[in-house]
Amino acid sequence: MADHLEILDLSSYAALGDSFTEGLNDPNPDGTFAGWADRLAVLLAEGRPAGDFRYANLAVRGRLLDQIVAEQVPQVRRIQPDLVTFCAGGNDILRPGSDPDEVAERFENAVVQLRETARTVLICTGFDTRDVPVLRHLRGKIAAYNLHLRAIADRNDCAVADLWSLRPLRGRQAWSEDRLHLSSEGHQRVALLAARALGLATAADPAEPWPAEAEHTPAEVRRENLQWARDYLIPWVGRRLRGESSGDNVEAKRPELLPL
Repeated sequence: MADHLEILDLSSYAALGDSFTEGLNDPNPDGTFAGWADRLAVLLAEGRPAGDFRYANLAVRGRLLDQIVAEQVPQVRRIQPDLVTFCAGGNDILRPGSDPDEVAERFENAVVQLRETARTVLICTGFDTRDVPVLRHLRGKIAAYNLHLRAIADRNDCAVADLWSLRPLRGRQAWSEDRLHLSSEGHQRVALLAARALGLATAADPAEPWPAEAEHTPAEVRRENLQWARDYLIPWVGRRLRGESSGDNVEAKRPELLPL
């Protein structure tokens, strides 16, 4: 671990994005959210002198790609981090009528800007929604977007955290009750994946299978899906039809590079 940090000499990290990077639903004891980016920052800071590693998290839930580019990308030039993680476009892809080719073009324009400032940029692919009710129908669109992201990473020398290929993220244990945001355990797996994508050795394996769970009968699965649709899916769709966002009036939780 120490050897890796000496090679990359990463002493500061800024995370950009939406609710995924903000950390919903990974609660801290004080009621705030942690998330994979906070957990990655801890991994990167291990073995360094106290206060020697600085971290900012500019992500805000519900943000679309253009909002992230307008609000967060310019802050990177201001705070000058060594590492940037840029995970964006998922909310755009989920919108009816969105074009993954067009979203990817805007994403790459932002990556080019980030590479002008940050020495290391890491991007994330989209999740595999094969086992998610309703969202499974968007799987092809997400896959097309992921192919673009891979090509963008190659063209711009970015690291990639491949969420699509991380099989434990298809398990129930990886997701919170709303099935739209990761559980604490899911966030930890993503943090480990991102660390390894940066070349950092981790004692735990992000791809380690989950402990076996009791199987659910088809009737139980149907009841759970109906309950989930009533409690989470319908309100989520309603907000989008009304043009509302869960991030309205929410500000970045850690807008400055501060020591951990």
